[in-house]
Amino acid sequence: MPFAQLVIGPPGAGKSTYCNGMQQFMGAIGRKCSVVNLDPANDMTSYDAAVDVRELVTLESIMGDDSQNQNKGDNSEQEDGDEAPGLGPNGGVLYALEEVEQNFDWLHDRLKDLGDDYVLFDCPGQVELFTHHDSLRKIFMKLAKEAGYRLVVVNLVDSYCLTLPSLYVSTLLLCLRSMLQLDMTQLNVLTKIDNLAKYPPLPFNLDFYTEVQDLSYLLPLLEQESPMFARGKFTALNEAIVNLVEEFGLVGFETLAVEDKKSMMTLLHAIDRAGGYAFGAAEGANDTVWQVAVREGGVGKMDVRDVQERWIDQREEWDEIERKQWEEEQRKREEEWKNGQLAEGADLDGDLPPMMGTSGVKVRRRGEQNTKTTTTDMTVKESEGWQRQGRENTAPPAPQQ
Repeated sequence: MPFAQLVIGPPGAGKSTYCNGMQQFMGAIGRKCSVVNLDPANDMTSYDAAVDVRELVTLESIMGDDSQNQNKGDNSEQEDGDEAPGLGPNGGVLYALEEVEQNFDWLHDRLKDLGDDYVLFDCPGQVELFTHHDSLRKIFMKLAKEAGYRLVVVNLVDSYCLTLPSLYVSTLLLCLRSMLQLDMTQLNVLTKIDNLAKYPPLPFNLDFYTEVQDLSYLLPLLEQESPMFARGKFTALNEAIVNLVEEFGLVGFETLAVEDKKSMMTLLHAIDRAGGYAFGAAEGANDTVWQVAVREGGVGKMDVRDVQERWIDQREEWDEIERKQWEEEQRKREEEWKNGQLAEGADLDGDLPPMMGTSGVKVRRRGEQNTKTTTTDMTVKESEGWQRQGRENTAPPAPQQ
């Protein structure tokens, strides 16, 4: 049974950037991953889409201003001869998702070619698609029932929403509404958390916002934000909203800095727990120490207090520490490379932890044919002794059985 993430969120939350970064991160830990573009208006993706809904329907054709049709002198009809609906951008996206729903077999057939790959679905950013409209929800249900995917909704929200109490409260309502509408396992994620240090200081620690508890503390701040909120009717409305969110008790947030390995790893662990992911068929046997450690939880994860310290309280100090660690790591790897101790296939320019020497046992994938003997088939001591004899340009002796 394949696994997938349904990446939703308002415009500007970083959905495409997240899909690109998560695909690269999964590739680094040995998990085969493909990205599916479900946004008919997204014609410039930062990733290579395995399936692109624009092959079925485009926003330009729905709006009636397809540039290709204009070059051909055909501004009024689509390729199939039907008249373009002539809708606006938002209505066009809704119409396009209805087309995808009606032609789900087209999507299903292309997903079959991906096999057991872990799939990231990059969804459109119109919030009405996952708060009120039914087409996206029906597509998700068909992915689960007909295509057999185990799905986790990843709702991305720009962390800028924490800077204003009113914006944060509206974000809570939006997240709650999407969770009730989609009725699926969902994680809400505050993206661009590394930018929080650039904004005015937050009145509370980060855990207040991620755990979504005691929202009554926001009421005085709402009144201070605008004189309009200090009026009696708005005070009652604000109290009703925060009570509603607290009574449901569904909304909480993870954090993400997409360029930080630990942040990505922590989020992926949370998603795997939510979706019940175990080692899939896409994960092979030739794993590095880093890959095994990540998958087995051997590398330390970040909780919200670590995020607070790393990205808000002491960001400059941590940036300097990580820079020195990276330089020292790079120096060691270069020395290992010069001494011939770096494991075969290791990336000299990478930033992963240094690899230990080979154990003399070469792990092969199931069904893989034996190949000619290389230095990785020998123990480290045998390899070093062979190199000291000045025989680098000759074939190494076969290992003793």
